[in-house]
Amino acid sequence: MDQRRTHPPDPTGWLEKARSGDRRALARAISAVEEGSADRPLLLEGSSSYSRGARRIGVTGAPGVGKSTLVSQLISHVRGQGRTVAVIAVDPSSPLSGGAILGDRIRMQDHIADPGVYVRSMAGRGHLGGLSAAVPEVVQLLDGAGFGTILIETVGVGQSEVEVMHHVDTTVVVVTPGWGDSIQAGKAGLMEIGDVFVVNKADRPGATRARRDLETMLAMGPTRAWLPPVIETVATDGTGVVELSNALDAHAAHLSDADIPI
Repeated sequence: MDQRRTHPPDPTGWLEKARSGDRRALARAISAVEEGSADRPLLLEGSSSYSRGARRIGVTGAPGVGKSTLVSQLISHVRGQGRTVAVIAVDPSSPLSGGAILGDRIRMQDHIADPGVYVRSMAGRGHLGGLSAAVPEVVQLLDGAGFGTILIETVGVGQSEVEVMHHVDTTVVVVTPGWGDSIQAGKAGLMEIGDVFVVNKADRPGATRARRDLETMLAMGPTRAWLPPVIETVATDGTGVVELSNALDAHAAHLSDADIPI
């Protein structure tokens, strides 16, 4: 037996190291929380004391709309503004191991060497809602670790899988040209949860029609204090990402104003 490890590592030490930029310590803390280890309560309590109220943005939509590529562009934009960013990419689960498959980190390779970026793939493990059950607690850890912006990318969702809205400040719903029957889309919960809508792959035919359809449905919906904008993007080359960022900033300002008593 290795006498050098007679006691488990102090999880509060993981938090301190994570705040100083130690990615291995952060990964160990996240794994402990995700796996429900005995250290989980202490880690969550410690991270809560460090919380600075990170900005939380959810990115959701059907499979194949380009969420991961769009998130990668948002990472670049946020870093260009001098802010740190963490990403939780929720992936489908392996039916054998339960782990994440088709990890979205492969689409974010350009950011791996950046000390101001942290990307974590998490397996959905059959949890409905397009997320993993541990996501809210991992968000708390990342906030405590000092990241200013946290992006959550869901598994490709269906009509009722809209849980992400409960864990973020702003929900971005991504669609593509030819996104389908507008009546069916109108029934989807996605139409109700979106704070910002994105028509990605806007260089394809039908993008303008998709944007107009969305704008019409939003205008015909219930009266809101915030009318979600619809942004056209081409994530593969960054077109529209600045406009998307401006829309996210506008929604953050709206939330800030809404918190001020009249």
